[in-house]
Amino acid sequence: MKIIIAGVGNVGFHLAKMLSYEDHGIVLIDTDQEKLKYAANHLDISTIRGSSTSLQVLEDAQVHKADLLIAVTSSEEINITTSILAKNMGARKVVARISNYEYLWKKEKFDIRKLGIDEIISPASLAAKEIKRLLKETAVTEAFEFDKGLLKMIGVTIEKGSPLEGKRMLDLPQVNPNLNFVTMALLRENKTIIPGGSMAFEVGDYAYFITQEDGVDNLLALAGKEKYPIKEVMIIGGSSVGINAARNLCNHYNVKLIESDAAKSEALADELPNVMVIKGDGRDTDLLLEEGLESMDAFIALTGNSETNIITSLLAKNKGVKKTIALVENIDYIHISQSIGVDTLINKKLIAASFIFRYVRRGEIVSLTSLHGVDAEILEFEVQENSAITKKKLKDLNFPTSAKVGGVVRQGKGYTTLGNFEFLPKDRVVVISRPECIHKVESFFR
Repeated sequence: MKIIIAGVGNVGFHLAKMLSYEDHGIVLIDTDQEKLKYAANHLDISTIRGSSTSLQVLEDAQVHKADLLIAVTSSEEINITTSILAKNMGARKVVARISNYEYLWKKEKFDIRKLGIDEIISPASLAAKEIKRLLKETAVTEAFEFDKGLLKMIGVTIEKGSPLEGKRMLDLPQVNPNLNFVTMALLRENKTIIPGGSMAFEVGDYAYFITQEDGVDNLLALAGKEKYPIKEVMIIGGSSVGINAARNLCNHYNVKLIESDAAKSEALADELPNVMVIKGDGRDTDLLLEEGLESMDAFIALTGNSETNIITSLLAKNKGVKKTIALVENIDYIHISQSIGVDTLINKKLIAASFIFRYVRRGEIVSLTSLHGVDAEILEFEVQENSAITKKKLKDLNFPTSAKVGGVVRQGKGYTTLGNFEFLPKDRVVVISRPECIHKVESFFR
């Protein structure tokens, strides 16, 4: 594919990095020469300096040959204009990043897609949806469902004294005789590991598992985790993410939203009638305690300051709040969430980049999921007739060591996959893969 990316901020660069591992012709457009130089030095891409709203710049990028143009600059106006121009100049598909969530919520009044834009994305809206998903599984930091829960991926920290501590992957049948979960990846000292059979769990590892429906409770018991209900939720920060999150959550939980700006808090009280909006500084410990911090089931920090979000989440954790989520702008912070005590750090730009990546891959892969702070992707394939993966047992396939098959959904039932497993056409297979290995993994399913 020929792909043009307008904007080399965190979203654009991360997206270009994910796509550059594959056989795509990528062109980056930006007005910042230093950003372009950095990208060119680190990625196998082409760059053009200039505004993506310039007809000449788009012509230089050969937009008429583009299979996809992605406009992800920091300016909504530039993204919309770029996308409209690109579509009219021959780009096959265009995707625009927007900040005005009304374009998503009020489609009945005006649908921006009617301008010719194939897909619009709002990082704030996507982050809010991620928060809602994270609150569903209380005993774990992360959870993902495949085929409506026939298989689940869950992430837990290996604690001191856990039955999993010190166990090698090949020893797991001793503690899991039903073989209803499989270890997919470990996050250890900020490094992503796809574990082999001889690797053992260490205290502090953040581990991702694929489980069958009957394996979740067994795994949680081994990991020393307990489920608990969430009813009371406190959000600090009336940012775009905070507004979207409050709107998404207020029909399911009792939500308090704390915003420091007086005018904004009044406006939010009118906009969100089912949310208790409080004017105050979310950094004020006394205020948080007065508003019932210690009785909260979840605390979500969504101010514009990453450090404030982390510190207040740590305070909430210290006061007994079981679920904490903090929004951070610095991508490097994502890797430290489990080690510092915050349950989950999220970055809206990474979430947006992963969403666009799924859009790029649509048609080849059934689904794709990115994990917070993990240098790997979760992919779901449907097995085709006569594809390579049907030819041998899993252990004999010479599957890449930078990837791992975790489970299969077959005829309405989920199965974890061990070495003797044999695949059939129409199986839906869940795989974890390092980005540079995805293309090779795909070859097994063609």
